Amino acid sequence: MSATAQAHERIDLRTSPEIKELIVRAATTAGMSVSAFLLGTAQERAKQILAESEMITLTARDWNAFAKALDNTEKPRPKLSAAVRRHRDWQQGKR
Repeated sequence: MSATAQAHERIDLRTSPEIKELIVRAATTAGMSVSAFLLGTAQERAKQILAESEMITLTARDWNAFAKALDNTEKPRPKLSAAVRRHRDWQQGKR
């Protein structure tokens, strides 16, 4: 396959007539084909699920406690310091 060609995978679904009617009505209302509606909806939901499972959100109080714990380590952490430097360098390169 050439670099410009795109691969397309197929997903087959079976559902009840009631659910199909619901999806068709929603897709029509959104001005989309059923395929585009299902794909877009599934993609957005997949992103939400992965974000929830892969990211941690801290309150301001929890973040401060976490940062304080990192600052108050008893011994030097050279790998952590190097990681922080790489992260800062990466952030500055992204700006």
